[in-house]
Amino acid sequence: MLAQHLFNGLMLGVIYALVATGFTLFFGVMDVIKFSHGDVVMLGAFTALATYAAASGAGITHPALLLAFMLAAALGVMALLGALMARVLVLPLRGAPAINVLLITLMAGTAIRESVRLFYPQGSNPKPFPRLLPEGAFEAGGFTLRYDSLILLGLGLAAIAATGLLLERTRLGLAIRAVAQDPETAAVMGIPFRATVLATFALGSALAALAGVVNGLYYSEVNFGVGLLLGAIGFSSAVVGGLGSVWGAVLGAMVFAALQTAGALVVPGGSAYRDVFAFGAVIALMTWRPAGLLAERSAERV
Repeated sequence: MLAQHLFNGLMLGVIYALVATGFTLFFGVMDVIKFSHGDVVMLGAFTALATYAAASGAGITHPALLLAFMLAAALGVMALLGALMARVLVLPLRGAPAINVLLITLMAGTAIRESVRLFYPQGSNPKPFPRLLPEGAFEAGGFTLRYDSLILLGLGLAAIAATGLLLERTRLGLAIRAVAQDPETAAVMGIPFRATVLATFALGSALAALAGVVNGLYYSEVNFGVGLLLGAIGFSSAVVGGLGSVWGAVLGAMVFAALQTAGALVVPGGSAYRDVFAFGAVIALMTWRPAGLLAERSAERV
């Protein structure tokens, strides 16, 4: 049972890390909290679901092809949406108070969520997500390892590792880190500020879409409100790890998933109270480390 809970917690942690990474990228580059991010997660899952319906209607039946089309559509459309939101909503308010960006992205997220509920066929009802990964499981005693869960875990970890390598080993990653550290100096050194911001928001939104698809495949279901909880958990994970630190966001996501798993084990009533336990523990943790677990040290010249 312990091994089963550990694996389930790791799977949850990977989903949360994909969401939290987007929050910390947005904050690192523009010092903004994009509260529509959770709804982008949901919209990515529904985009994949609509792509599955269209591809199936066109006669495509091979699971690998269907999944490839779903991922390509979800990641591509959400990346474009993220760049568009940065161009239309975030960049024009660069000099405005932070509360303005927070409010406008919160309203944008509400518009996305309500549009899916109203205009997607029976959008207010939970939707079954297609099972396209190999079925079956490896069993040892009371431990069951589903093959599809193992594939999803590998996919999520690979995406997180690829994001880390992109930020640390590529010219785009260097530009993102430079803009996050000092946008004025980066612009003087020839780094295109606007293009870097658009690329950052596209990357974070694509990761959100991947989180939505992985969540749908893992639970075999998606609903229009799933982004609310995933967004809250992803943001909490980013804050716990330290906003502005990608690896801190990953650590915070794993901590949050571990707290949920612990809550399901130790709290009477099991999983019904795991979120209450996890958020309560995060509140206590933030009183101890207000800047997060891996917050970057900064010095200000006076």
